[in-house]
Order: sequence, then structure tokens, then C-alpha cells
Amino acid sequence: MRRVSLILPFILAASVAVAAPVEKKKGGGETFLQLPTLTASIVHSDGRRGVLTVDIGLDIPDGGLRQRATVSKPLLMDAYTRQLLTYAPGIPPGAPPNPEVIATQLQRATDQTLGRPGAKLLLGTILEN
Repeated sequence: MRRVSLILPFILAASVAVAAPVEKKKGGGETFLQLPTLTASIVHSDGRRGVLTVDIGLDIPDGGLRQRATVSKPLLMDAYTRQLLTYAPGIPPGAPPNPEVIATQLQRATDQTLGRPGAKLLLGTILEN
């Protein structure tokens, strides 16, 4: 009986460790926060509709601000989506999206949503389909 009582906590801990899903980051280090891909509708030069897709992440060295950003992901995504939905229709047909304008607008939205600067927005892939 004593052996079972000594082994039982280890078995329970192992089963919890196996059952708990582990969230894997796509890339970056400890300070990197990966965010979901953003999309917005655009119009091609021939009048067809298309999609603008932007991959983003945040580099946040400050642990407190990183925690705040993690908790604020829904608010950040809402702010980013609003910015992209405002920018995308203004792209002239046939012109490529401007990464500098996108980065500036999304960085401003990041600082406003988090309440202070300190999180650097990083642009990944920008695709136009």
C-alpha cells in the first residue's frame, strides 16, 4: 500500500503532462509574440477582387508589457484589422501594398492599444492574391 501511495503522485503528474497541450511558437525568442495572420479585401487592376494577407508579430523585451499584450491579443487583432481594412481599399489598382505605411499604422495601433510604447511590430510576409 505504501508503494502505491508513493508512486501515485508521479503517475498523475506524468498523465497531466502528457494530456496538457503544449503551445509551440512559430519562431522568435522569449520576447517574441506571434499573432494570427491579418487579411483584407483589395481590388486588382482588372477589377477582380483579391485578398491582402499580412503576417505580423511583436517583439516585447519588457515582461510586464509582454504579459499585457498576451492578454490583449483580441484587442490588438481588432485594432490591426481596423487599420488594414481602412488601408487596403485605398491601394490603387495594380499597385503593390506599401510595407512602410502598413508598419507605421499597425505600430501606432499597437502603442494605442497597449497604452504605451515598448512593443515593436514586426512584419512578416505580405501577400496579395
